[in-house]
Amino acid sequence: MSDSRASEAAADPGPRALRKSLSELLAGRVKKRKCSPERRQEVKAAAVHLLRSHLNLDDLLLEVEGPQSEKLCLSKLVGYDSPEAYTNPSDAFVGSALQDQALSLGVPVGILSARMTASTIGEICEAAGTSSPTVLLSSEQRKKLSSLLRIAQYLLANGMFCRLSFCHELWKVQNSLVLEAVWHLQIQNIVSLQELLERHSDMQVLEVWLCRSLALLCKEVEAPSLSADVARAVLADFLRMLVLRGFQEKSDLRRNVEQEKLPQVAVTVLQSLLNTALEALAADKQEVSVAPGPAQCWLSLFSGHTYCSVIATEAPKRFFTHTLTQILTHNPVLKASDAIQMQREWSFVRTPPLLTSLYRKLFVVLSPEELLSCLQEVLDTREVNWRHVLSCVSTLVICLPDAQQLVRDWVAHLVAGAFERFDLESLVPAFLIVRQAALEGPTVFPPYVDWFKVTFGSARSPHCRSKKALVFLFTFLSDLVPFEAPQYLKVHVLHPPLVPERLRPLLTDYVTLARTRLADLEVSVEDMGLYEDLSSVGGATEPRSQALQDVEKALEVFAHTGKIPAAVMEASIFRRSYYLSYFLPALLMPRVLPKSPDPRLALIEALKRADKIPLSVYSDYRQACCAAEEKKPETPVEKAEPGCASGALGALEAALGALRAAMVEPAQCDVVPAHIAVISERLRAVLDPSEDGVEVPSIQHDVPSAELGLLKQKVCVGSRWFGHAVDLLLTCFCQSLVAASSFASPQRQGPWASLFTSLLCGRALLPAVLTRLSQLLLQQGPRLSAPHVLGLAALAIHLSECELVLPRADLGPAASAQDLSVAAFLDSLLPCRTGESLLFCVRFCTAAISYTLCMSSSESQAVTCGRFSPGFVKKFQFTVLRLFSEAREPPCADVGDLPWRPLGLPSADWMKAALCLWRHRAFRELLKEKEFQLNYRDWLQLELGIEPAVDALSATERRDFHQWAIYQCYLPESPAVGGCGGDLETACGVLTEAMMDFCQRLALVCLQGSSSQNPDSVENSDLGPGGRMVNQDLLSRLQEMVAELELEQGGTPRGRFLFGIFCRRLQALGDMSTVAARLRRQQELLLHKRILLALPPTMLFTSLQEKPATVNCDEFLHFVNSELRNIYYHGGSLTHDITAHFFRGLLSTCLRGQDPSLLVDLTLVACQSKCPIILTSALRWWPRLEPVLTCQWRRLSQSPLPQALQQLAEVQDLAKSFLSLDMALPTSRAPSPAWLSAASLHFAIQQALREQGRRELKMLDHKPDEVLLSLLFFSVISLLSAHLARNEAVDPLKLMAMCTEILRCMERRRVPWLTLFQLTETEAGLGQVLLRVASDHHIRLLPLAFFSLLPYLDPNALIREDTFLHVAVNMYLKLMQLFLAGETSTFLTQAAQRQQDQASDDPLGLITKARVFLLQFIPRCSDRSFSNMAELLATTKDLDPEMSTVLQSRQQVLSDLALSQEPQLF
Repeated sequence: MSDSRASEAAADPGPRALRKSLSELLAGRVKKRKCSPERRQEVKAAAVHLLRSHLNLDDLLLEVEGPQSEKLCLSKLVGYDSPEAYTNPSDAFVGSALQDQALSLGVPVGILSARMTASTIGEICEAAGTSSPTVLLSSEQRKKLSSLLRIAQYLLANGMFCRLSFCHELWKVQNSLVLEAVWHLQIQNIVSLQELLERHSDMQVLEVWLCRSLALLCKEVEAPSLSADVARAVLADFLRMLVLRGFQEKSDLRRNVEQEKLPQVAVTVLQSLLNTALEALAADKQEVSVAPGPAQCWLSLFSGHTYCSVIATEAPKRFFTHTLTQILTHNPVLKASDAIQMQREWSFVRTPPLLTSLYRKLFVVLSPEELLSCLQEVLDTREVNWRHVLSCVSTLVICLPDAQQLVRDWVAHLVAGAFERFDLESLVPAFLIVRQAALEGPTVFPPYVDWFKVTFGSARSPHCRSKKALVFLFTFLSDLVPFEAPQYLKVHVLHPPLVPERLRPLLTDYVTLARTRLADLEVSVEDMGLYEDLSSVGGATEPRSQALQDVEKALEVFAHTGKIPAAVMEASIFRRSYYLSYFLPALLMPRVLPKSPDPRLALIEALKRADKIPLSVYSDYRQACCAAEEKKPETPVEKAEPGCASGALGALEAALGALRAAMVEPAQCDVVPAHIAVISERLRAVLDPSEDGVEVPSIQHDVPSAELGLLKQKVCVGSRWFGHAVDLLLTCFCQSLVAASSFASPQRQGPWASLFTSLLCGRALLPAVLTRLSQLLLQQGPRLSAPHVLGLAALAIHLSECELVLPRADLGPAASAQDLSVAAFLDSLLPCRTGESLLFCVRFCTAAISYTLCMSSSESQAVTCGRFSPGFVKKFQFTVLRLFSEAREPPCADVGDLPWRPLGLPSADWMKAALCLWRHRAFRELLKEKEFQLNYRDWLQLELGIEPAVDALSATERRDFHQWAIYQCYLPESPAVGGCGGDLETACGVLTEAMMDFCQRLALVCLQGSSSQNPDSVENSDLGPGGRMVNQDLLSRLQEMVAELELEQGGTPRGRFLFGIFCRRLQALGDMSTVAARLRRQQELLLHKRILLALPPTMLFTSLQEKPATVNCDEFLHFVNSELRNIYYHGGSLTHDITAHFFRGLLSTCLRGQDPSLLVDLTLVACQSKCPIILTSALRWWPRLEPVLTCQWRRLSQSPLPQALQQLAEVQDLAKSFLSLDMALPTSRAPSPAWLSAASLHFAIQQALREQGRRELKMLDHKPDEVLLSLLFFSVISLLSAHLARNEAVDPLKLMAMCTEILRCMERRRVPWLTLFQLTETEAGLGQVLLRVASDHHIRLLPLAFFSLLPYLDPNALIREDTFLHVAVNMYLKLMQLFLAGETSTFLTQAAQRQQDQASDDPLGLITKARVFLLQFIPRCSDRSFSNMAELLATTKDLDPEMSTVLQSRQQVLSDLALSQEPQLF
């Protein structure tokens, strides 16, 4: 019984006070001796009769159960069948009592029990006694309610409870009803919430009650109490019910009118609560994570797990769509003009985190397409809250990378639709959306300036379709002007829309309006920076800070081009205010000047020479630099002053710490995009501290070039905190990767790594990131810890994935002819040169490949291959095969786990991990793709880069590895998989080309940056580090393979493949019109010569044919004629090394035949016509060549020297005898041919001039005419060589004197010498031979020699020569062509460097003298001299019109004179 009844009984002195409670009676009976079964049944029947007679139902339902008695069978206890086997005896008593009461009242027991239960629930809820409304029960109330609901469950289970009646009765006590009590009814399966709410008679009252109760419940959830979990569960269940009922399909709703009212109630309640939360957010102006009131609790329920019970239906999606619509249209008080002015404050980072969290939860359920469809529909049909719309766009592009392209397409659709309908309602959202998305950075969305140029800067732009469209655009832009930020106005002014010429006034009017607005805002376009980033809308950069950035950018451009940047020149003319007030002061900051000019000093001097620096300003700068030199500071490092930048750096560090903390919580993976957006905002403050008024000077990092390890690259950084920020970012990436990998494999870590990499790929940040990566990998790679290696390897993979959207890496003008892609750049950061670098390369590539395979384990093979950088895979194969001999055995596929997680441990066994990856099935499958196979050429390129002195392998191990790779791996392999197909000649050819490619890359440092260079200096320069040409071990392998190739061919030499390689490489060089191209060709030919000298000399001869026996060396002779003779400026001969190599090979080849002497004679006789420079070279080097050839011949043959060699010796002796004054002149004629004797005589004269000075050539009168003509040719060629080659030992004056003496001798003997300057390839005989013993360059410079010799000749004798005028005019015109083509510049430079050569004129002076000479000489020439002059002037009259006029006038006079003479008939 209740306490009130007990107190009444105690106060009553009557008999009633002596009554005992039921529990006391039962307790007393339990202690007695058990009765027999019959007696027990009688007692039970008496007890039931007693209860039925004296029971008060109201008190009984409020009775709290006392001490438990043993469980009894209800059917046996009350004789009532029940589906439950066992229950509490009091439930049966209550049921029995209710039946008796209902029977006595004449009402159904179900209605009576429902009425009594509803009344009791009301009393329990009122028992709290609190004056303020409440939604939760106390612990005592919960106990009472639990007992009551247990009875109700019993009654319901036994058919003694009516739900319908209970619902109606319960709403009668609504004022005292507690929300938790209603929730318990559903939990205990008494009645569902949906059914209970549907039975309410007044839906408006129900709405008010639900809104008030749920709002109070939200407060209880946030309150720190023991009931918070109960409140959260109550709220979640109510929310699920409201969503399911309010957003159910119409067809699912039943026909009952009352029941159809509930969906509207549910929608109204949900909408009211959301409005309350949004109003709380709007009132909260600070960026805090907790909103006031119920907003935090209510908005936190928008998560997927809340609706897991109704996820099978479409209700959650419709609810989220409705919620998004309500958010976007909530309180639409801001106009579009307000949004244009304020949207910068609505970026993702500046949006309240609770609102962005709500957006993200909506994005989980709705696809990007559905989100944009909802946005489009809302913009088309409703008034919107622009703050919510634009913040939603920011969150969309940040958190859903897939939506970025959809947003671009949506904007394009809006613009197109706006111009089709001329609808501002579509154009305004397009501009707002683009600007909002661009606020999130270029990694998320293109900058506004780029979008505006692409959209309105071409002829295909929508505004170019008609004049009406153009007027529409400029009307719209003009309407925006009063509200625009300065940066957007600058974009429109500096990158205006494309406008036809006839409509330019429209553009002019807009530009005037925009400039006026900028002036009102005190922003000057003239003071804008040279390289200002118009994509940034963070406010105008302070001019002095922008000037510092402009100076660094200008220095970078100047260092690469060597020319003053065009932007600087333009600013010095059209924007002098900014140029003089900001740019020059930033450039001319006083400092201690370096000993050797750096780019800054070189740019200053270039500007001074161009009169772009006032003299007074330059003088002040020099004086300030001198003063700085005198008081040089002890420590040149500037201390960082605390300021906004350091605060921004601290904020960045805190944001990175928050990301690392989130990475260790798998449940927080959805908040990673938000963290990265915050990092992006903090990073922007670090990179551009000028926005807050802090001026920060620029600094530079020197970075070793990735390709050669020798060059330097300068990356300009616009903040002193820049380097620290990059280090923080890279450290965070590595730590986050290790943290994420501790509980999840890469494929289960989500997109955080890709988002972080996109952040690092910003326009300003990427160069610094690549710079820091190159420093870490190239300089500190072997010392990096395991977490750093893992993190940087994963970062390299993600950067390679972004290759298509990233700019190419510029390594400077000397690094490469072409810029590298990011993937190739990263690959080049792993050099394989030393043992230490090889081991680091193994670690890095193992980590990178393992990470990629783990990340792509569930993807297709094509997608997996797309993630890989082929360079990493190939270098991994190279290093593993080279360092681990066990990897050279055929691998068996392993299906175990990839070695990813163990790599993060400090005690990681990299060798074991590399071998495990090598054998793994996924990696073996990857190697089946051709692009990842390490073919023979790839292996050679990597092996050639090894420096033997610091190699991890010993010389013996290296030789064994080479033998295995060539003979066991690549030689037998099919060409389809990168092998040689068993062809040893192919293997030799590939190795030869690989060596030449490697040498060219090394020699590129020597050739870049010089406009011209002496071939001798190129030839004698070192072509590699330490002066070595190529890897000597691989060169030895090539020599071994060539020797083996000769043995396979029966001792017959076969070098055709070698010259085929030379020909292909020379053809690939293309046009030789530039100096740089000619230098590359010279360098290539030097490599060809060195390859020839390194191989056996018999390789110069392609075959040894029998019957009749001949030696075929046509390939080499053609190579000499077309190439080798053109790379030397000596003229008349090749170098000694290649000459000796040819003759040694000739003797070796011929000695294999049956008649060696005959073979030598036939070959050298053929050379007289095919390649005469071979013989002239032999004559030049004969004193050194003769002992070698004689020794070789006598070592292998007993017969005398071949006749051809004896003839060369005889010619040499005759030349010496000619110069010896003590010897008598031989009476025998000189052996034929005459040009050979002339060559020998010429070389002997040169030797005498070098040793003894000037010699008298008195015996020239006794020489044959052809010998004199050839001797003059050789002397003229030597004269040109003396001017061109600085190291030529013979003085040009002495050579000039020798040429003059030969010419005078020929004049005395009336020997025609002008034919030397009319030689052509088509004519046979002497001319064809002489043209092949000099370079083409020498032949082209013959006009210079011609006019240099004219002053020393007798003019009267020249007049008597009928052909002289034709030759002189031809030489003059060719001299003009040489001057216009710039080929005389080298001649001028070399001649000017010889101070003792007072007789030489510069080319321009020589042209002037030649012109004067011809103009004076033409009137004196005979009539016969003008024959064929018209043909000569037909093609070259424009070179010198005056000269052409004089010649044509004289020719016309002669023609008129011939016509005026009377014909003689008899």
